[in-house]
Amino acid sequence: MEENDQFNAGYGGVLTWEGNVEMDAAIMEGATLDAGCVSLIRDILHPIALARSVMEKTRHKYLAGDGAMAFAIEDGFEILPEGSLVTERAKKALEDYKNSLNKTNSACDDEEEQPEIGDKVFGSPGTVGAVAIDAYGNVAAATSTGGITGKMPGRIGDSPILGGGTYADNAAGCISATGNGETIMRYNVASRILSLIEHFGLTAQEATAAVLEQMTVRFNQTAGVISIDPNGNLGIYFTSRRMSWAYQRGDELHYGIDKGEDIVEIIGEPRVKF
Repeated sequence: MEENDQFNAGYGGVLTWEGNVEMDAAIMEGATLDAGCVSLIRDILHPIALARSVMEKTRHKYLAGDGAMAFAIEDGFEILPEGSLVTERAKKALEDYKNSLNKTNSACDDEEEQPEIGDKVFGSPGTVGAVAIDAYGNVAAATSTGGITGKMPGRIGDSPILGGGTYADNAAGCISATGNGETIMRYNVASRILSLIEHFGLTAQEATAAVLEQMTVRFNQTAGVISIDPNGNLGIYFTSRRMSWAYQRGDELHYGIDKGEDIVEIIGEPRVKF
């Protein structure tokens, strides 16, 4: 997905105020709570692969900026020519964002200026996330993002923050979040959801819905989460108007974007359930 410019991760990621792609990513596995996180990554097509290398090949859990880039070179990652990840759509989105600001506004991370998940406004189609559980109950989560259009250089969102936008623990489940990063970090969304699952017995769907509704009421900001609990129950919930999601179970592929939508494909034949 980081190669697809329809997503805000890798190629096609949104641009900073200066017009650069700066990316964050995190990966975590729930059996040992091992994790790898990276931030302020430039000119690398797959930041999530770099996060995995941090997890598997260093004694650290988080690398950012120049240090992360130096490690990437040492580990053999291809460093693309400067600007290779920038798309025309992302440049147009940045131009539109700047034009939308009043002359008195500065280049800042204004929560009120950010689009909802999946909106085309300012070219922010949303963060890429994945969660999984295997036959033995081992869970994992991964999240990759370009952030938000017009962000200040050096801005880090919720995606690489363990307990914020990403987390995995076999005892509680796994989470990947998207939405207003500043709010997701402040509300510690992933940790809150998994706490409800582990300590109060809620399913992934129940816990995810409860936390996101609470966050929206408290901060008037939207978010979306995909989650899995230790029993294999899925949670898919968003307080925005829409969020793209998909999952596979056996030979069934489920996907949707609007609330209440569940399109199922079996042997290539789609049907819609509501």
